[in-house]
Amino acid sequence: MSIELAVIGGTGLDLTNMMTGREEIEVLTSYGKALVNRGMLAGVKILFMYRHGQEHTIPPHSINYRANIAALKELGANAVIASAAVGSIHKEYSPGDLVLPDQFIDFTKARHHTFFDEPGKVVHTDMTEPFCPGLRSAINAAAGRIGTKIHSNGTYVCVEGPRFETAAEIRAYALLGGDLTGMTVVPEIILAREAGICYAAIAIVTNYGAGISSTLLTHREVCEMMLIQEPRLISILRETIVASIDMEKCACTKSVDIPEDICE
Repeated sequence: MSIELAVIGGTGLDLTNMMTGREEIEVLTSYGKALVNRGMLAGVKILFMYRHGQEHTIPPHSINYRANIAALKELGANAVIASAAVGSIHKEYSPGDLVLPDQFIDFTKARHHTFFDEPGKVVHTDMTEPFCPGLRSAINAAAGRIGTKIHSNGTYVCVEGPRFETAAEIRAYALLGGDLTGMTVVPEIILAREAGICYAAIAIVTNYGAGISSTLLTHREVCEMMLIQEPRLISILRETIVASIDMEKCACTKSVDIPEDICE
């Protein structure tokens, strides 16, 4: 499978000033409009999208995830690498660390989690391995080639936001096996799977979670850490983009289960 790669930039990631031949495209989908940048990076055609809008004005609970993924699909994307600023639930993951999550736990409450919510056949999607193993492996290898340390796994706990978690919630998430906490990967990752798009995230630890951090949590510290870590993140993305990624055996496109007549 040839890779048509899209990058979803979370807080603190902007690739537009590095892209050549860039054009901004407004895509009208069934779920609303989405803005996508199309151009070349390191000699490779990519798509880039600001998750929170160019001026970072869209809070995590108000993002139109369905329009974003539908727009990337319409423009031909079959693989997405997303960045995500996260808090750490365990001291093993320190501020400044980069992590490739391999699992998630969903604590969001009021988001559209599926494209399949219209009356008709009931559709289920396998999420045993929610983050694409092949894409994660490619990113991990790219980090190794440029000598950048990255944690190869971790469980991402997605919360509704926009508030930060309580100390009690962080303790509960730790008991459930969570390692990182953030507000954006879900339902983005679910919608990508439904659309047959491989999805991986590079999580950037910006702070320790509530009750672990010795200070109050602020968005300012998130932005400051992202500013420091953006060059490392971009280096990994560039190295991944120029590499030859083998996705021939990827199962991400085969996870949607449309029932047969026996279920009707």
